[in-house]
Amino acid sequence: MNNNFFCCRFIMICIILIGSMKTFAQTGERRVTGTVTDETGEPMIGVSILIVGSTTGTTTDFDGNYNVSLPAGSTQLQFSYIGYNAQTLQVPTSNVLNVKMQPDALTLSDVVVIGYGTQRKSDLTGSVSNVSSKDFNMGLISSPEQLINGKVSGVQIMSTSGSPTAGSTIRIRGGASLNASNDPLIVLDGVPLESGGISGNSGNFLSLINPSDIESMTILKDASSTAIYGSRASNGVIIITTKKGTGDKLKVSFNTTNSFQTRARVTDMLSRSEFIDVINANGTDAQKALIGTSNTDWNDQVYHTAFGTDNNLSLAGRINENWPIRVSVGYYNQDGIVRTDNAERYTGSVNLTPSFFNDHLKIALNAKASHNNNRFANGDAIWAASTFNPTIPVYSGNNQFGGYYESVDANGGPVNAGVRNPLGVLKQYNSTSKVSRFIGNADIDYKFHFLPELKFHATLGYDYAKGKGSVYVPAEAAQNYTTKGRDYNYGPQKNTNRLLTTYLNYNKYFETIKSSIDATMGYDYQFWKSVSSQYSELNTEGDVMSTSAATDQRHVLISGYARLNYTLADRYMLTGTVRRDGTSRFHKDNRWGTFPSVALAWRVSEESFLKNNPVISNLKLRASYGITGQQDGIGNYNYLPVYTQSQTGAEALINGGWISTYRPEAYVENLKWETTTSWNIGFDFGILKDKISGSFDFYTRETKDLLATVPSAAGTNFDKRILTNVGNVDSKGIEVTLNATPIDLPDWTWNLSYNFTWQKMKVKNLSLVQGGETTNTLVGPSIDAYQFQILSEGYEPYMFYVYHQLYDEKTGRPIEGAYADLNDDGVINSNDLYRYKSPSPDFIMGFSTSLRYKKWTLSTALRANIGNYVYNGMGMNTGAWSTVSYNAYQLNNLNRSYLKTGFVQRQHLSDYYVENASFLKMDNLSLNYNFGRVNKWLALNVSAMVQNVFCWTKYTGVDPEVPNGMDSSFYPRPRTFSMSIGLEF
Repeated sequence: MNNNFFCCRFIMICIILIGSMKTFAQTGERRVTGTVTDETGEPMIGVSILIVGSTTGTTTDFDGNYNVSLPAGSTQLQFSYIGYNAQTLQVPTSNVLNVKMQPDALTLSDVVVIGYGTQRKSDLTGSVSNVSSKDFNMGLISSPEQLINGKVSGVQIMSTSGSPTAGSTIRIRGGASLNASNDPLIVLDGVPLESGGISGNSGNFLSLINPSDIESMTILKDASSTAIYGSRASNGVIIITTKKGTGDKLKVSFNTTNSFQTRARVTDMLSRSEFIDVINANGTDAQKALIGTSNTDWNDQVYHTAFGTDNNLSLAGRINENWPIRVSVGYYNQDGIVRTDNAERYTGSVNLTPSFFNDHLKIALNAKASHNNNRFANGDAIWAASTFNPTIPVYSGNNQFGGYYESVDANGGPVNAGVRNPLGVLKQYNSTSKVSRFIGNADIDYKFHFLPELKFHATLGYDYAKGKGSVYVPAEAAQNYTTKGRDYNYGPQKNTNRLLTTYLNYNKYFETIKSSIDATMGYDYQFWKSVSSQYSELNTEGDVMSTSAATDQRHVLISGYARLNYTLADRYMLTGTVRRDGTSRFHKDNRWGTFPSVALAWRVSEESFLKNNPVISNLKLRASYGITGQQDGIGNYNYLPVYTQSQTGAEALINGGWISTYRPEAYVENLKWETTTSWNIGFDFGILKDKISGSFDFYTRETKDLLATVPSAAGTNFDKRILTNVGNVDSKGIEVTLNATPIDLPDWTWNLSYNFTWQKMKVKNLSLVQGGETTNTLVGPSIDAYQFQILSEGYEPYMFYVYHQLYDEKTGRPIEGAYADLNDDGVINSNDLYRYKSPSPDFIMGFSTSLRYKKWTLSTALRANIGNYVYNGMGMNTGAWSTVSYNAYQLNNLNRSYLKTGFVQRQHLSDYYVENASFLKMDNLSLNYNFGRVNKWLALNVSAMVQNVFCWTKYTGVDPEVPNGMDSSFYPRPRTFSMSIGLEF
């Protein structure tokens, strides 16, 4: 019975097959099959396959296979995929057509994101640099800006300290302002972010963005490229583009980087034996009696080897043919090399980029969320570790001060204004914060069916952050002994940023004249709001020590803009831009500013006399002019009369009761835009088919109507210093970028990249009245009420303002209190102070190289600053005998510079402490092995890295790269050893 059943079924199948073959023969159809792979041989899912001459087709399956019926008369198939070159191929007689897709070089390497659109590198007229993820710095990266440190000419990025909670100072072409913001505008997936920070994370707002999610960073430097952003663009623009769904087959990627951080360098103080020798040789009997019997290395108590981990998991692919998606989650946790210092971050992102109506409608939905948990170490411990007496023990053996040894006065309390036990300073201080952030945007891009060259684009963006924290110090802790500790919460502060962007873009290429027009016209509305609750600082007994008022800060920016990019004959290019901004930070009479720019470029290599030159493969000349504006970095209500309510303890007694008073704040009603006029000329070149390539730029910038804080005339305002429009600053610079690939073979590849920057800045005028008396303004950090830097007309900003130290001709040692009489009046006073050097380097250089041999890659990156100077505040503050004992109850350690100077009193304003801080740093060194496909399902990549490898400098302090050029108890940058493992499924 079973045999009969199977025989019947076999006969039925044969009949069906014969019928099908007969039908196929009658219709002339052919069944075509094959597999589509990428450039590496991996199957590609979702490749579109169109029967040429028809509107029908199919797509490849999960394994890259396809099966399509080819009608009679059809002989070709077209294969297309986002990011790959489309191919139209003849179907062979075998009816089996396997296809290997090739990446679209234009899409992957020649197109960069610019303001409100994209553009081919070859068509750029401005000074624009792009760094993609493959060129990012490697290692444990806590914040996005660290990815490009040292990679771009004219861009200087400096971490403010070695703490994992620290932020960075970013300067593009040195900045253009004095008191207003010098930070560049950061644009994340089309959403301009607000600069600054938030409660609990004030130093590093960018750290709330996961660096692992970033695909590329584009830096706009000259006015031609930045003017489309008008306001806030005076200091350049950094456009961050995050990773999207690739549209390829579904891929799961996991990367983990684990590290150990160690201290690289600390303040050079006397050793225990040297300290005892100095005290015994120079101290009084009372001071000698304070020498203990312990041998304590306080740096070992404060610093430790810190562990860090960064883990990222992503899923990228597409839901179906038209729905590319990427989802990622990340976890980052880094201890600081100072005990109790820690940063923890959870992140997640979703990117969905569907398209409809044959790509006429494209939608991009981006959502990024993060939550940071921070614990902040007490920075006073760094000072204490350097200066605390090395002959006394860590613990006292009793319960006073929580068991930590402290120097006490005659009454048994901690020494007034004395140095505290470094470990106690850390362990008895608990400052934590929680910060959350959400950044989302929806992009709609519609290409009109009746006119495909015209498209409408709209972006809705939303950026929300919330930060709060708490501080606790027990009552018995010496650091807050007299105030009975600290125990309070602060915040929450809530920041909101809302954006609406709409624009029309017309882009058409005219084949007959080899020309193109790319025109954009749009409108922006952006609203910022920051509110915080009133809070009081309390001690452990609930007493109010101080009160911070609630805040409600808001401002709005409304903009209209237009840009035209025109290319003639593929070699003559023109870019014209105009933007008009209105800000709520100025009076209605000064609210609007107009910011135009124009740029020209000539692709000389496309001319007939160079087109087929065997040496010069690319040569483009560029020139641009533009005006940009500035209104960031100032208050939202500086033009309005604002009254502030008095704080607790400052009330007025009226009719027997205490009444809160209101005090007027200083304001200037006619505040207006600070404007920067820029010129840029440059050229891009490529030699030997771009084996060697690079660019050169020379720029000048003139900033007028500076938003600067200067002294006000007596009786003219409610403060002795006011923020107003005053003066001018000029700057100029040269930027050079060189790239080379000396070796490019199947087994060997060697890449080199070098960038060079020279820049100068000068204050032209700081007088409230044009042509008035020259104004000098002391600025910058201070020590003991001394300020060390100055703004002066005709000089670089922030130069050190000090006395010229005199030296003993025989010994070469500085003579205490002996300074040069520079004005020859026979008296040494403030008239003999002079402007000496600047924290800004004359030259900035970056160099990176990678050498690949088969699956091994060795890479390194170095940076150098030349001509930057630093005031060694730590050396001055701890390098005189008077610092040994501020009182009769405590000894403090001495800086090693004391052995050279023998100073009795601190020489605050001596140029002896202004040191040349030029340096060469190796930022990272990495060795990578790419296993490739271990099996059908898994690819493996392993890297070993060292960061902050070495620093060569003559500077005697902790680090030659410090904020504001002032080294005063600086948190050392750690040396990091890490291992990274990447998996792809």
